[in-house]
Amino acid sequence: MSEKKQLRVLALDSSGLVASVALVEEDGLESSLRAEYTINHKKTHSQTLLPMLDEIVQMTELDLNSVDAIAVAAGPGSFTGLRIGSATAKGLGFALEKPLVAVPTLDALAYNLYGTEKIICPLMDARRNQVYTGIYEFQGKRLNCLEPPAALDIMEIAEKLCARKRDVIFLGDGVPVYHYRLTEVLMAELYAAGKKIDYAPAHLNRQRAAAVGTLALQYIREGKIQTAAEHRPDYLRLSQAERERAEKEQEQKENHA
Repeated sequence: MSEKKQLRVLALDSSGLVASVALVEEDGLESSLRAEYTINHKKTHSQTLLPMLDEIVQMTELDLNSVDAIAVAAGPGSFTGLRIGSATAKGLGFALEKPLVAVPTLDALAYNLYGTEKIICPLMDARRNQVYTGIYEFQGKRLNCLEPPAALDIMEIAEKLCARKRDVIFLGDGVPVYHYRLTEVLMAELYAAGKKIDYAPAHLNRQRAAAVGTLALQYIREGKIQTAAEHRPDYLRLSQAERERAEKEQEQKENHA
């Protein structure tokens, strides 16, 4: 069997309130986190992402040309945040002539809870009483998706979890928004079946570029790469402006019918 070459991935995540940049490496069977810079504060990603990237480059004495790929949280998430992350990743990809690895945001969030025996339910607040969510589990070292990423009403995902009757752990910025409603609905169903609800601790409950980069290592091995020109964020649904325009157009059609 041929020896695996070292891989070095620069990872970005600006899909939610958190901005995060990481440098992840893999040498044979061993992977390591060289650096990670994560901030969850009031500034916009346009103010934070490039300075954070520059800080990591300076602190690790990184030659950007030595990076094998640029990984980015590809969505769903904040439309503005996804566009900033996508534009940054594409710019790096073009400038360095490196491939991009698009990592679904919810996959990377779920990967934070590596090794848990519970099913994992990331929740990202999508407003209008909806969340971006999915259902995941680990089988050994591999993360499996049981319910694909979607924008769902909070009661829809609660029903899907009740039907599975398994211990579940939640994480993401949708947790504080819907914590009480979920607990109220799920406790009766899951507790009656002897199952438990849990919530990830602070150091694991938000987006981390380290998880994006680590999953990207696996995706590179599987050939899941793309060029900078090919990359597009996955919004999962229309933006608010696009929804309002579509509603207005539909209303005009009905008025003229």
